[in-house]
Amino acid sequence: MKIEQVTPAIGAEISDICLNNLSPTDFDDIYQALIAHKVIFFRDQDINPETHIAFAKSFGEPEPPHPVYPSIEGYENIVLLKSGAGSKPDTNDWHKDLTFKPNPPFTSILHAIEVPDVGGDTLWSNTNAAYEALPSVWQAYLEGLEAIHDIGTFRNDLYHKGGIEAVNDGLKSTGSAVHKIVDTHPVSGLKYLNVNQSFTRHIVGEIQGESDRILQYLYQHMAKPEFQVRLRWRKNTIAMWDNRITHHYAICDYLPKIRHMQRVTVLNDKREP
Repeated sequence: MKIEQVTPAIGAEISDICLNNLSPTDFDDIYQALIAHKVIFFRDQDINPETHIAFAKSFGEPEPPHPVYPSIEGYENIVLLKSGAGSKPDTNDWHKDLTFKPNPPFTSILHAIEVPDVGGDTLWSNTNAAYEALPSVWQAYLEGLEAIHDIGTFRNDLYHKGGIEAVNDGLKSTGSAVHKIVDTHPVSGLKYLNVNQSFTRHIVGEIQGESDRILQYLYQHMAKPEFQVRLRWRKNTIAMWDNRITHHYAICDYLPKIRHMQRVTVLNDKREP
């Protein structure tokens, strides 16, 4: 196994490895690389759905069916993310996965099934680096503040499926969650910013205008290129990221070409102390 850092802030590519044939030591090394680099990439991994799920289970419990996206046939834990002509994605916004839940998932594992020749890259940003780069007065101000998260941009998907009734039902079934704006990673101990454009709605205790101004400042700060890595996908590329300490943006610049991805999200980190 060879691990090569991609940028100073975030990301590593792991080569000389086959995800169809891993030893217990390999799993531990992959986990340590994930904690250290926050997102890791594997090339040329022709895996089937059973292997995808088994790989995910080695790190924790796979997420049940997604509240909005479909699953692939026969595998309820594998989310289908397929865009093309007539099917515009809604992932081209900075977000962490499923932060409207009280306990958002630990990691996501995304497998490229079909990708355009050019375009459809994904960006990840290191939210610890973003926190560390804040002026100390901002770090002190944000400490202890909380924000409300809900289904956010998934309102669009629900509205297209069933109008405002579907939106109201979705809000009722998923609910909202409150998370610290500055949180601490349970394994590395690093502090990170825990807000995102897709799902963070409001800072607790602030009027709407002030909450919006603070959040917009944080979003712009977190999106600086110095905190980022960008992946150009190829067929059978796999990306795995620590959802706790990163957020990501899937660029929509390829339509009407097809971008077909399959994702397993892992709820808990079974190696967490």
